[in-house]
Amino acid sequence: MLIGFTALLLVLLVSGMPVAFTLMISGVLGMLFFLGGPASFAQIPVIAYKTLDDFVLTAVPLYILMSQILLKGRVGNQLFELGSRWLGHLPGGLGVATIFACAIFAAISGSSVATAVTIGAMAIPEMLKRGYRREVVLGTVAAGGTLGILIPPSIPMILYGSITDESVGKLFLSGIVPGTLLTLFFIAYVVCRSWSMERQAPSPWNVRWEILRENIWGLLLPILVVGGIYTGAFTPTEAAAVGTLYSLVITFFVYRSVTVKDMPEILEDTVRTTSMIFAIMIGAMLFGFILTVLQVPQAIMALVTESDLNRWIIFVGVNIVLLILGCILETISIILITLPMLFPVMRQLGFDLIWFNVVMLINMELALISPPIGMNLFVIKGISPDSKLQQIIAGSMPFAAIMALEILLLCLVPELATWLPGVLK
Repeated sequence: MLIGFTALLLVLLVSGMPVAFTLMISGVLGMLFFLGGPASFAQIPVIAYKTLDDFVLTAVPLYILMSQILLKGRVGNQLFELGSRWLGHLPGGLGVATIFACAIFAAISGSSVATAVTIGAMAIPEMLKRGYRREVVLGTVAAGGTLGILIPPSIPMILYGSITDESVGKLFLSGIVPGTLLTLFFIAYVVCRSWSMERQAPSPWNVRWEILRENIWGLLLPILVVGGIYTGAFTPTEAAAVGTLYSLVITFFVYRSVTVKDMPEILEDTVRTTSMIFAIMIGAMLFGFILTVLQVPQAIMALVTESDLNRWIIFVGVNIVLLILGCILETISIILITLPMLFPVMRQLGFDLIWFNVVMLINMELALISPPIGMNLFVIKGISPDSKLQQIIAGSMPFAAIMALEILLLCLVPELATWLPGVLK
């Protein structure tokens, strides 16, 4: 029965049914067959309520709203212009500016897709016009967009904290050093790949300072949010509210790029995205409830503890499974489906769960640019319809290799993820 239950889940996923409905249908059928029929359906509203009855989750719609405001306010476009003025004279200067803008906008919005769309819409035509190879251009934007889920604030980190009961503040801190390193590795690759290209003249210093002055309000947002959390001024959830209010103020009154007429669309997009995430959460908890009843997590724990395999072999296997899942599912679905089973296994094996959070998210970043359905690949295809999907994949593969090397580096030096949370705890 369990094999047939799993096969049904896979069939529904492959058929293209939304992940939330797939998980819900699987959970309901599991109750029907394994828990005594329709009488067990009384558990559904209880599970749904308990899933969302978490103060930490209040931050999710707030961060999504903040992201939508900044997206509509074209803050990312201004960040790209800032990067091109300050960094454009370097080898591969526009590519460096693109990675810089992606990293900053990712820290502001926390969304990989929003980052790729916002920065890519400006960067791709500008870089192609300057003679950059199309594969390098497409790969730079696709990979730069993935930084959105690693550099705090990050919605996947909030969900990770909700499931594992880890401090969201510590999880945010754990992504800063690895996120910065990954950004620098991306920049180094772009510089080396574009070393022989003709370089543009440096912008005058008065122009640089002027554009920095114009963008200082946007640059202060991640400092306000992350700094406020670690100085104890407010909790991660309160930080989301403060960041949302701040983003409204700067886009309405400073940049004047958002008006009252834009708010219905912003709110509609926020509600749609939030509803999708919460629906997946409820579906994942229903599915997880059935797995718990069938004692699947306990069976996995027993298999792990009774095997003679080295814990690093199991770790590599987990990463391979996550990568495969990342090729067919989006990040949030993978976290919600797999983490309830994975985190007790990782804890039993002696791995630090703060560290594993970073490893898992880099793996999800890698999945975003992995074929066949890496989300950022299709996002870039959407904003650059003249480009072939094969070109986007080819341009993304070097960045995927860099991400894999960073995972290896984190295994060798776990303090890259755990040092900052330990210092500022």
